[in-house]
This record gives sequence, structure tokens and C-alpha cells, in this order.
Amino acid sequence: MEDARTTTLYDAIGGDATVRSLTRRFYEIMDTAAEAAACRAVHPPSLAGSEAKLFDYLTGWLGGPPLYTDKHGHPMLRRRHFAASIGPEEIEGWLFCFRTALEESVDHPEFRKIILEPVTRLAHHMHNREG
Repeated sequence: MEDARTTTLYDAIGGDATVRSLTRRFYEIMDTAAEAAACRAVHPPSLAGSEAKLFDYLTGWLGGPPLYTDKHGHPMLRRRHFAASIGPEEIEGWLFCFRTALEESVDHPEFRKIILEPVTRLAHHMHNREG
């Protein structure tokens, strides 16, 4: 009988270490890049809580342990982000940080593409104001 194991994207990119590296770098970029100034402005002074939540969310979303849902329930991302004013500039800044961190953290270009396409759609889904 064949072994029917499935490799998740989480495992394929390197699991916990890669997701931790990605989220850490994401918020380092957000905290320093001029391209992310508008996005940074809608975050709290300390990014530690945001980093922890993104790590938990991405871990489960990529097929790893369901850390976010275990701690916080259903993501309801649009609802949870509605308190922040998110327009085109915030979205583009967020995507700049994510794309850069992804390029630096995930070696395989096809895996980056598989991750970036739905993340880009999700970022645009958070849009809740004009201008």
C-alpha cells in the first residue's frame, strides 16, 4: 500500500522557522520603509502583537497548526481590520512589506507566487475607505 502523505505549503517552505522569519522581516520592513509609512501609521506603536497574530494566522493558513483559530476563533479578517482606515496607500504599503519579506524568506519562486496571489487579493479585500 502507498503512503498517502500530503505535504503542506507550510512544510514545503520550511515550517515554523520560515513563517517566523517572514513575519519578523515583514514588520521590520513596515517599521522602517518609507513605502510603508501609511500602513505603519494604522498600527499600534509596538508591532509585537501584530507580528504574533500574523505568525499565528499564516501558520494555519499555510497548512500548519491552527494557532490563530485556536487562540482567537474564526479570523473574520475584514471585520477585525475595520477599525483601521485602509485605503490604496495602506494596501500598497502592506503589500510592499509582504512581497519584500516573502522574497527574502522563501527561496522557491513558485511557492512565493502561490502564496502572494491570494495574499494580494486578501489585502485588497481589506479596503474600507476611498482615497
